[in-house]
Amino acid sequence: MAMAACNLKGRGILVTRASHQSGGLSRLIHGCQGRAVCFPALEIVASKRVERARELLRQSWDVMIFISPNAVHYALGLLPDGRMQGRLLAAVGRATAAALDDAGYGIDLLPVDRYDSEGLLMLPPLQQLTGQKVLIVRGEGGRPLLGNSLQARGAEVGYAEVYRRVRPNTDPEPLLKRWTQEIDLVVTTSNEVLHNLIDMLGEKGLPLLQRTPLLVISDRMRQEAENRGFEAILLASGADNNAIMAAISDWADHVAQGDQGNLS
Repeated sequence: MAMAACNLKGRGILVTRASHQSGGLSRLIHGCQGRAVCFPALEIVASKRVERARELLRQSWDVMIFISPNAVHYALGLLPDGRMQGRLLAAVGRATAAALDDAGYGIDLLPVDRYDSEGLLMLPPLQQLTGQKVLIVRGEGGRPLLGNSLQARGAEVGYAEVYRRVRPNTDPEPLLKRWTQEIDLVVTTSNEVLHNLIDMLGEKGLPLLQRTPLLVISDRMRQEAENRGFEAILLASGADNNAIMAAISDWADHVAQGDQGNLS
């Protein structure tokens, strides 16, 4: 998407990413003549089980899979004097792949069209894994689909849980007071972020949130938003900033034409 062609005309975009990850998207929004309103609905902190994760990261693996940019950041922090030893390195999404690339690691496996666990599981090298060791680098907890599927395909699966997600304790009242004047679109990048946002805004904020166009980054999120009663849902092609901005730009074009309906 050409940023010069994007004009948000002063519209307010609620950015719910963790505070340390919101800067890039906020700058792009401002660059497109929009207003980024940051309200983190998730914060990332180090895992409480770092010694076990460090031990796993020092081992050799046939495949190492990184679930998010946070997984890359915190994993590298546990190996200040060494390099990860994976015969094949896999990333669930483009932002994760970029984080590995920035750290000097080449990417061997990346989904083609669908940037999630389901997309990764479609790749040919992950179909038959009998006798292979696979390490999934992620936050504490997380979806079981990827690991269970790889085990069913014959892999020995380990989990290096290098960070954990917490819900911020933020007073929503100042945001709610100016919501109708300042918030035109809400951006969320995981169901956990969406759930946290609903909880943080409370009963008073839920009707405002449901009436505001919501951007999500996967079909799974879109279904969850529909189940939660959201009226207008946009679907971005991925979680990276460019994909999100492309969806925001498309939404702004529709708004200019008088249509704020479901753009997904």
